[in-house]
Amino acid sequence: MMQLINLQKKLYPDLLDVMQQRYVILQNIEFLQPIGRRALADNTDLTERHIRGEVNILSKQGLIGMTSKGMQLTEEGKLVIDQLATFMHEAMGLSVLENQLKDKVQVRNVIIVPGNSDEHHWVKQEMGKACASYLQEHMTSNQTIAVTGGTTIAAVADMIGALTNDMNCLFVPARGGIGEKEENQANTIAAKMARQSNGTYRLLYVPDPLSENSYQTMIKEPAVIEVLKLIKDADVVLHGIGDAITMAKRRKTSEEIIRKLEEEKAVSEAFGYYFNGSGEVVHKVRTIGIHLDDLSENRKTVVTVAGGKSKAQAITSYFKQGKSDLLITDEAAAEAILRDNSSL
Repeated sequence: MMQLINLQKKLYPDLLDVMQQRYVILQNIEFLQPIGRRALADNTDLTERHIRGEVNILSKQGLIGMTSKGMQLTEEGKLVIDQLATFMHEAMGLSVLENQLKDKVQVRNVIIVPGNSDEHHWVKQEMGKACASYLQEHMTSNQTIAVTGGTTIAAVADMIGALTNDMNCLFVPARGGIGEKEENQANTIAAKMARQSNGTYRLLYVPDPLSENSYQTMIKEPAVIEVLKLIKDADVVLHGIGDAITMAKRRKTSEEIIRKLEEEKAVSEAFGYYFNGSGEVVHKVRTIGIHLDDLSENRKTVVTVAGGKSKAQAITSYFKQGKSDLLITDEAAAEAILRDNSSL
């Protein structure tokens, strides 16, 4: 395929640029529909005049439809996006980035989607779509999938479709709640994924973090013991990576601990562990759920989903110690990690 792409670049230097631009426009419409021209211009960083011209062409080709509420993809448009996905992945150089990032963070597999999720929400949904596609392809019957909370994993829940009817997968939260918005909590995400994929779910009704007394009481509860066993025996773990200080504040962490995190130069958080730039654990939250040691089991598949240029340092930090089989990220994060000569 790369040979064909290189020939196209020589014969039609502008062709791939135009294709890429229209592909991104169609992606934005797919995730944000119905959407108006002004909002589409804002999300693609193109002028409204330029968008008007491109929209007219895409409409004449039958790829988008116009309604009083805004533009929407037609069935033909959805088909074009799906059929172009592999080609555009190669044409945009994302396969090359994936191989470079694999070597850099020492992970078995990497999937990179175009864009920067810090700037455009549709990029986060594209990461969710990539994760959902991976699950569709690799999950088998009667597996248990443990999921953490956060906006990125919530995007996976939004994009996951119905799995094969006889797969009967079980979804569980990887840990207790951390006081986030309900839609971003692990319990909510696990339940939504189960509904979206014709699976089942179990919930874990414990707060996060816990005091020592509360922890000792909770882990003796029969209902907690039962769900905790399911979580620790999960076949697949889906998790995000957070910025250390942002996550600490979200958990309403004491000022004393936040000062400690700042002094220890904590940059990332996952599973209640805070890591510094060298990947060393500088603080751990007392929590019920999956711990780092649980990820070392060979039969467990760990999928990390995190993106945005702002998360580059956090992703690098986690991968110096955290176990993962697949990293799903975006172009901006990948490029920032590869530019950082001090990492890894």
